[in-house]
Amino acid sequence: MNEQSFDEYLRSFDYDERKAMKIQLPEMFELYAAGKAQVIDIRFREEYEAWHIGFGQHIPLNELPDRLDELDRDLTIVTMCPHYDRAEIARLFLKLKGFEARYLTDGMLGIVDYLRGDKAKKYMEKIRG
Repeated sequence: MNEQSFDEYLRSFDYDERKAMKIQLPEMFELYAAGKAQVIDIRFREEYEAWHIGFGQHIPLNELPDRLDELDRDLTIVTMCPHYDRAEIARLFLKLKGFEARYLTDGMLGIVDYLRGDKAKKYMEKIRG
């Protein structure tokens, strides 16, 4: 998809786009495990240094415009932050730059809650192959 202006995006916004912009944990995990998604942690550096999860790539939101070459245009880009506010901003920016992008509605705190005990073990085995 080509780049588009914010005006163009808003004019074409509909129920399908409202649904397409979001992704929940189960679907994100499936896409990532299948090699069809690139997961991007867009939190500030200090947040990442304090804690991070065992997969995905860290590109702070304020560095995203200068690091687009690190993103794979053939994959769905999933943006994430603790809740979803900054991830939603990152997703919109990437969408306007022509990427297929979605934001994680459950946030990273949802990942932490979801991947406990046996679920974490099974999922990490799955993505490691």
